[in-house]
Amino acid sequence: MTQDLISKESALEIKSHNKIDELLGPIGFIERKGKVGVLLVHGLTGTPTEMKQFGKTIARQGFTVACPELAGHCATIEALTATRWHDWYQSIEVAFDALKEECEHVFVAGLSMGALIALLLAAKKKHQIAGVILLSTTFFYDGWNVPKFKQKILLPLVLYTPLKYFMQWEETSPYGIKDERTRALVHAILENRDHHAADKIGYFKTPATVILESMRLIKAAKKSLKNVIAPTLIVHSTEDDMASLKNAYYTQANIASKTIETFFVNDTYHVLTLDKRKDDVAKRTAVFCKQQSEMLTSFNAIQALV
Repeated sequence: MTQDLISKESALEIKSHNKIDELLGPIGFIERKGKVGVLLVHGLTGTPTEMKQFGKTIARQGFTVACPELAGHCATIEALTATRWHDWYQSIEVAFDALKEECEHVFVAGLSMGALIALLLAAKKKHQIAGVILLSTTFFYDGWNVPKFKQKILLPLVLYTPLKYFMQWEETSPYGIKDERTRALVHAILENRDHHAADKIGYFKTPATVILESMRLIKAAKKSLKNVIAPTLIVHSTEDDMASLKNAYYTQANIASKTIETFFVNDTYHVLTLDKRKDDVAKRTAVFCKQQSEMLTSFNAIQALV
């Protein structure tokens, strides 16, 4: 009887593992190190690769960390342009539900546009989410490497006219990365026109139609802030080249969560998960998740006694 029970439990565990594994995509990954989960959301036109080392560092602190591919990403530009922001969001919602089946608590951490998807998920799932980690949240493209002319005049002209079907936004050096070695690696891949580049580093030429979808995502995320009640950690670089600290302050001022922590870092640019301070950011994220999960476990234990 006992052996049969163990076999049934093992079968259920394998089935649960398969469910989340099947949602990750070829480039997605999962590290199983504990009963508390952390779901990572990569950025627009990025890939899970940009979150992998960051995720491994968190997992070593005793967490199960997963990062799925967003819909349309990691394949071709044509596949990306065929998707909408709702598709990107749905990739994360189904992954969250699957990860929740095998973890006691689940946090969600997003980078750049991924942070906006994390906010939308938190707004919908409310108490089901243990906490939210927002990395380089991008409501405004207002970093020091984004020309004012492009922000104020060129971008609106392209997005809201037929030009959007013919134009694309090409990201230039420093690619959101201050670390010269990492930046040189990205540059070399782009220069060599490696046909697997999208798998490694994502796309650095974004069709205007995709940017328009990101603007719609921004609008939805702004509206969602008033419904986000999960404990929140806001992480932002003081030197962000794409999205200034205004983004962090805007989030802090408008989010409904009663627990808001901030971690502002220097000596790094936009892509916090790849740049000079990546380990510091990962460790701070792990501390936040550990503290909040312990508080949640204690609260649940007290509630069970009442």
